[in-house]
Amino acid sequence: MKQRLLIVEPSELIIEGLKSILDGQIRFKVLEPEMSADHLEERLLAAHPDIVLMNPTLVDNPTRLRGDQPLALVALVYQYVERDVLKNYDAVVDIRDSRAVILETLAQVSPGEVDASKSSYELTKRETAVLVQLAQGKTNKEIADALNVSVHTVISHRKNITHKTGIKSVAGLTVYAMLNNLIDESSLL
Repeated sequence: MKQRLLIVEPSELIIEGLKSILDGQIRFKVLEPEMSADHLEERLLAAHPDIVLMNPTLVDNPTRLRGDQPLALVALVYQYVERDVLKNYDAVVDIRDSRAVILETLAQVSPGEVDASKSSYELTKRETAVLVQLAQGKTNKEIADALNVSVHTVISHRKNITHKTGIKSVAGLTVYAMLNNLIDESSLL
């Protein structure tokens, strides 16, 4: 099932560029974009997007947009934005990112289920980064701060890690990380 993606951006040029990158991707269905945040909450209730890719200067408190929805918020950055503002988002896409990086970032925050038809349950780069920090004894908040993502995103990655590895305890995940050469004993001190 395609992830419904809503772009919220005042620049038509940037919207068209993003649409050309996302056009034809089997994973995403791009909804009609919003050029302002004036009626964004109503639009979210009506359109039910899975991912909102938005200019972070348009909304003061983006986390309130989630409501009860499992909604991934991705900041679209092309100017300086305070780090504290970006912490409210699940991921950040920089306008200078390559097509591949943009698509990978959006795929990583997709709230969809893991595809059971895949023969491999390999961890993504972001899941591996979360696993390493987790194995080092860091809390969800510390991991979120270190990776510049929200705590919600860290929790989602932890669920994916547990699903893919079948390991539920932090101790078990630490052993998994050591056995797969993601960390060594000296990094646990």
